[in-house]
Amino acid sequence: MEEANQSVVSEFIFRGLCNSRELQNFLLLPFSMLYLMTVVGNLLVVFLFITDPHLHSPMYFLLANLSFVDFCLSSVTTPKLIIDFLKDNKTISFDGCMSQILCVHFFGGGEMVLLVTMAYDRYVAICKPLHYSSIMDRQKCIWLVLISWAIGFVHAMSQLAMILDLPFCGPRTVDSFFCDIPLVIKLACMDTHTLRILINADSGVLATTCFIILLISYTYILVTVRHHSKNGASKALSTCTAHITVVLLFFGPCIFIYLWPLSITWVDKFLAVFYTVITPLLNPAIYTLRNKDIRNAIKRLISQHMDSKDNF
Repeated sequence: MEEANQSVVSEFIFRGLCNSRELQNFLLLPFSMLYLMTVVGNLLVVFLFITDPHLHSPMYFLLANLSFVDFCLSSVTTPKLIIDFLKDNKTISFDGCMSQILCVHFFGGGEMVLLVTMAYDRYVAICKPLHYSSIMDRQKCIWLVLISWAIGFVHAMSQLAMILDLPFCGPRTVDSFFCDIPLVIKLACMDTHTLRILINADSGVLATTCFIILLISYTYILVTVRHHSKNGASKALSTCTAHITVVLLFFGPCIFIYLWPLSITWVDKFLAVFYTVITPLLNPAIYTLRNKDIRNAIKRLISQHMDSKDNF
């Protein structure tokens, strides 16, 4: 078999977030802390769901999956970014670059569909509360999550298939901190105008379709909430507000990067940091701080730990 994509380029060079060595040294600790909090926060949500019977419901099953996806998405890019803060020569192998592209679109695409699934769960819970347990049974929840993973995988493979066989023989500097298709495709030794349109359309259609479905879903939910009792409406509104916040934080940067015709380097870098580093941290924070059940689960976990420590 011929060498992968007949490429002369065996590695790519990242420019990173900035050129200043002093600024990179300054950013090392904040980004390390952000990643640590992301790992702890998201894995804590997954751990609470697994260990606390009070959280064994469809909503928390979906939330635990969202936390796991956020952990994976952040882990694809952030550790490499942190390590590169210590390096002058920020390189990644060709295979490593393609793997980053695959994983970012796999987890990113899966999260988009998972957010739609969570909106469906809230729709059933608020608009059809008497039928909730029969509609959102365990088997359906598992299938919905599997479908989100499957769509994410198909999306990622379609993106990778369009770029994998491109000839890379010239410049190899990626003006970012990770391999993203719009930047990598610029380095190909051929005219990629049509291919860029196809790739952006692929990602743009998935992101925009999910975003529109979410907007329609939550609009319908909020309209329905107005006809509920005051207490029920207040609780539903609080839950939906948290979901809508996560949706806006995740989809906003993605849609801008893939559908906005103009490319401004510092803006693209900021948005890339936002959806790969910041958003995976904000998701557990938003759900945990606003969710009484999660807070109670944390209190029970601390209480159990203290009891076991006293018994010891």
